[in-house]
Amino acid sequence: MESTVLASPVIKVAAICGSIRKASFNRGLLRSAIEISKQSVNGMQIELIDVSPLPMINTDLVVDGRFPPAVEAFRQKVLESDSILFASPEYNYSVTPPLKNAIDWASRPPNVWAGKAAAIVSAGGDSGGGRAQYHLRQIGVFIDLHFINKPEFVLNAFQPPTKFDGEGNLVDPEAKEKLKQVLQALHKFTLRLQGR
Repeated sequence: MESTVLASPVIKVAAICGSIRKASFNRGLLRSAIEISKQSVNGMQIELIDVSPLPMINTDLVVDGRFPPAVEAFRQKVLESDSILFASPEYNYSVTPPLKNAIDWASRPPNVWAGKAAAIVSAGGDSGGGRAQYHLRQIGVFIDLHFINKPEFVLNAFQPPTKFDGEGNLVDPEAKEKLKQVLQALHKFTLRLQGR
């Protein structure tokens, strides 16, 4: 009798970085997440969504109920995703302006974040971006995002051994393993929320 292996259901993940620098450590976390998902997390397709083209939020730019083209394209990507993976640097104990701007645009009615599963990863100094993560979780309450609680991923990027190469790519094996665990938890939680 032939055994059947059931494939893990595929979820679409919108990966959003709060830094718009190309060599950003947080962008490096998302690049690594994409690589890990292809190699060792079945059923996950991660797409990095660039927030740099978004204008600063200004409802005067919404004409006859239509958002600016860059905003509409971003909102559509979020809407079509099953879950969200944020990489959030910490600026002054909080999230960055580009990330908050993206969140605000996508929360305009109709709120395209609502009901989705989400996870946060961050790299930075002392706290590894932890304080920004707590602010992002607070924002998530209002926009109806559902964050995984465990595992948490905060990475002190400046503590030896070297975590990133000169181009901002994650090279630390232990951090990659923790990142894989976050992706696995996000996959499982997304399916649970969707009743799959």
